[in-house]
Amino acid sequence: MFKIFIISIGLVLIIEGVLYFFLANKLSIIINKLNKFDPQKIKNISLFMALLGLCLIYYIINHYDR
Repeated sequence: MFKIFIISIGLVLIIEGVLYFFLANKLSIIINKLNKFDPQKIKNISLFMALLGLCLIYYIINHYDR
């Protein structure tokens, strides 16, 4: 279980690193666009994505060995 947790953290770091690598030149534009969004909308989308990720991890852990 701990191995899966460490691998998951590693994958998140890789994805975020690659994302910032490719978007480094446009990061200030993206931040300005994010400042125009309603904070509640950003929170709702973030919560949905976190719950989706949690459901995905739960499904994989419970159904992977079957």
